Amino acid sequence: MTVTDTPATGTPPLDTRRVDAYEKVTGRARYAADRVPEGVAYGAFATARIGKGRIVRIDTSAAEAVPGVQLVITKFGPDELRDVGFLIAGGHAVQSLQPLRGDHVAYRGQPIALVIADNLVAATEAAQLITAEYQPEPFAVKIDAEGANTLVQEQAIPLPFLADIKVGDADAAFAASTVRIASTYEHPAQHAVPMEPFASVVHWDGDKLIVNDSTQNANAVRFGLATQLGLDPADVEVTSPYLGGGFGNKNSMYGHLGPIAIASRRLGRPVKMVLPRPQTFHTGSFRPNSVHTVHLGADENGKLRAAIHEVDQQTSRHDLFPSEATTVSSRLYAVPTFRGRQRLVQTDVQTPGFMRAPFESPAMFALESAMDELAYATGRDPVELRLANDTAVDPVTGLPFSGRHLAECLRRGAARFGWDARDPQPASMIAEDGSILGWGVAAGCYPGSIVPTVAHVSATEDGTITVAVGGHEMGQGIRSAIALLVARDLGVPVNKVIVLVGDTRVAPQHLTAGSWGTSSALPAVQAAIDELRKALDVTDPDDVDIPAALRAKGKSVVTVEASTLAPGQPPQALDQLKGGGLAIGGPVYPEFVTFSWVAHFVEVRVEPTTRRIRVPRVVSVVDCGRVASPVTAASQVRGGVVWGIGAALREASEVDDRFGGFLNTTLEEYPVPVNADIHQIDVDFIDEPDLLFNPVGVKGVGEVGMVGVAAAVANAVHHATGRRVHRLPIRLENVL
Repeated sequence: MTVTDTPATGTPPLDTRRVDAYEKVTGRARYAADRVPEGVAYGAFATARIGKGRIVRIDTSAAEAVPGVQLVITKFGPDELRDVGFLIAGGHAVQSLQPLRGDHVAYRGQPIALVIADNLVAATEAAQLITAEYQPEPFAVKIDAEGANTLVQEQAIPLPFLADIKVGDADAAFAASTVRIASTYEHPAQHAVPMEPFASVVHWDGDKLIVNDSTQNANAVRFGLATQLGLDPADVEVTSPYLGGGFGNKNSMYGHLGPIAIASRRLGRPVKMVLPRPQTFHTGSFRPNSVHTVHLGADENGKLRAAIHEVDQQTSRHDLFPSEATTVSSRLYAVPTFRGRQRLVQTDVQTPGFMRAPFESPAMFALESAMDELAYATGRDPVELRLANDTAVDPVTGLPFSGRHLAECLRRGAARFGWDARDPQPASMIAEDGSILGWGVAAGCYPGSIVPTVAHVSATEDGTITVAVGGHEMGQGIRSAIALLVARDLGVPVNKVIVLVGDTRVAPQHLTAGSWGTSSALPAVQAAIDELRKALDVTDPDDVDIPAALRAKGKSVVTVEASTLAPGQPPQALDQLKGGGLAIGGPVYPEFVTFSWVAHFVEVRVEPTTRRIRVPRVVSVVDCGRVASPVTAASQVRGGVVWGIGAALREASEVDDRFGGFLNTTLEEYPVPVNADIHQIDVDFIDEPDLLFNPVGVKGVGEVGMVGVAAAVANAVHHATGRRVHRLPIRLENVL
């Protein structure tokens, strides 16, 4: 991987490695749980042990007797701990249900008591000693269980962007098609389990609440706590400079924050709380179970005439977590008629949420598996079939795509992989070790979105550039992308650029998710750099001698501010940002539609006796606009591929109808890929700037890298075994 840019001017090459690598590998980067203020107390939850019902009696006497226990709280009053509301419904929290406000148990694992103690051992021991008597109620935890309630999404949530997508008469076109594919695919519930669990440290400075939190949305925490505790938002400061992984499940306020803030105020000392791994499975959001029925109609050559995509997706009883699966399935190919239908199935679990490529990965597993079936039904090569159905125009709106190089992704990927050597006959290719070879391909796309962003850029007389901007660093490399942009534009060394993100004290912090972090932060930073050049009277595009420019102005420091919006987004969106709300633009804009695109080529080897499946190599080619940070971008794609392999062969969150909740709630029991599972992952980029989308030309890469991987693995398994698997993960019994 190239780690330097070599400019034509002969100036020293630009170091393009991860700018915060040293801090991370040496432990200097401080995460939320690293904060241990003097006199800190520790929090721990006791949790419900029934699937649903009411608490009749709770016994905390044994917990209160544990040495070091300071508080045991089973309930807060309605004025003490107010409603915050579900983020997707205009609130700030991961779900509308706030624990410790009543006797209702909505799902197994729901917190029923909070213990605060002088040390973590005492808090944990005391929480485990709390017992409760319940009045159980019937519950449903599976999408097909008795008692699960199904709603039509566009009726239950009447918002235009969540309505069913309909183009032409897809049912009639499907019925008239020469070749018809009709299949149902099931994707299990999954949990993100980032390396860093949910962690928070809170303390009071007079009437000001100071919060260090592992969050992708510091503004939601700030405004959520202000709402919940009756505070002025100006009196809440939230910092989250580093996350040990977020992946969407840290994108809003969690239910432990308000309670520990109240406990901290009662005790007059800081409180720290890190949820143990099993509790993250019941407190954290998760990718919901979904079932996808796909109908494809085509002519004898595989040219698509109709596509129908029907989705049933799990949600909770107390919130409606919407599906956007058909946003991508309706746009991957040039299909003249399309009908989507999305239904929400209410079950007795915590509210599901976003998990890397939340809808797109399951949707592409279904669509791209069906496309592989269509390739076999028409005798077309799977790559050629996809190329034959390429389009430069969005099939839904008729608008042009701002940039679409999917065909080049497919062609380049096929060449790098050696696709021409593939024998299309299943089980026909044998590796040198006797394993059966399978080669599979799948494409994918992910919406291109932008959110309002405010950036401040300061230049000081020692040549340092400090950038304070909305955004969060959760391992994806946003600091690197920003620092490299500044260094390239101004001609300053990368190590002279300081980037401040995830801090409500320096800039409003919109949720960083949906692969919009880079495409939102970089245009704002670029606009601020342009303002800095104006302030220093150096508007030509050459490198800038920052100290000399400041001396010429007679100043030791210059600070500028810039704010940016998505194309066509009204100025009021900035007010939404500054008020702690969501303000997302795209992927449909007034004059174009934007997606990132990817093609994955996968080789599997199936051991002929045990039928163990291995993935020795993957080639992934991505169109994400200009590659702002090559090292971190490639790392993101590799991470997405690893996750896609896990989705295909390993991961599923298991539930039990007898007890409710999730059963495999540790990393010992929730199988994810390990080093021995992952071999060669070859990543390439088109690296063509999308300047219609934004002036920097960057699009998201963190999530599109996962989209389509599971389908490519499943298609390779079919090529190796002749078995078409419609349910993930693929297990040994599926290919015996």
